[in-house]
Amino acid sequence: MAAETLAKLARLHAPISELDFSEEEIRRYSRHIVLPEVGGVGQKQINRASALVVGAGGLGSPVAFYLAAAGVGTIGIVDNDVVDTSNLQRQILHHTASIGRKKVESARETLLALNPNLDIVPYDVRLNSTNILAILKEYDVVVEGSDNFPTKFLVNDACVMTGTPVSMAGIFRFSGQILTVIPGQGPCYRCLIPQPPPPGAIPSCQEAGVLGAMAGAVGVIQATEVLKIILGKGELLSGRFLLFDALQMRFEPIEVKRNPECPVCSERPSITELIDYDLACEIPPSATSPSSR
Repeated sequence: MAAETLAKLARLHAPISELDFSEEEIRRYSRHIVLPEVGGVGQKQINRASALVVGAGGLGSPVAFYLAAAGVGTIGIVDNDVVDTSNLQRQILHHTASIGRKKVESARETLLALNPNLDIVPYDVRLNSTNILAILKEYDVVVEGSDNFPTKFLVNDACVMTGTPVSMAGIFRFSGQILTVIPGQGPCYRCLIPQPPPPGAIPSCQEAGVLGAMAGAVGVIQATEVLKIILGKGELLSGRFLLFDALQMRFEPIEVKRNPECPVCSERPSITELIDYDLACEIPPSATSPSSR
């Protein structure tokens, strides 16, 4: 897996031969270009990069917005849900007029209105063990922003197996958590949580609630991590599980080490094929339709 990761990162950081910006691009990205840590070369790296955003909901909305604004050339959006009125409290990709529309189409329209120079690829599917690898191979980096543990474990395992960097995050009530996984170089999500909790063990956001602005705070951190991965700059949240308590306005990083017996990222993994777990955050059919965080 280390070799695959190095290959992905090498592609991201390959030399730039020409800085052929249009006048419009120079104006659009000028605040990046004047940063010594980015410059014209770094902006070109951003422009040619590709990122897959899993979930067009509370976390995926700010992530996709800022990646599109930054100029990430190809952004894939995975979500098989439709926009519901209850989403609008936090899912800023969507508008009142979007209610009833597919989230991926609403997201694509919003992102292209912000930056028409990009390629926004909608995936109106629920990720599973049979489709995720074909989708992943098209992208340099992944952002996981789903609202259920089975998807989080599926994305983590697939990214580890393919050497794809991934930003993992979750929000609940007034708290958020973020971990960046660089396969072969740092711990994965299973080093922290070896197995998903049983169905029904964790209340869903529909049951427990979530402060809408939490999604923005955590999603912006994820977008920042992705841009740092693309640029090869700064320290990532690899090996650091960042906890955010909004009520206390406190950020607390917790060190996480690679588990030498991790079932997925260890030298001798016991899990070598992708697993489709039952959804732990599924709500009863009689309740409001499920929605991404």
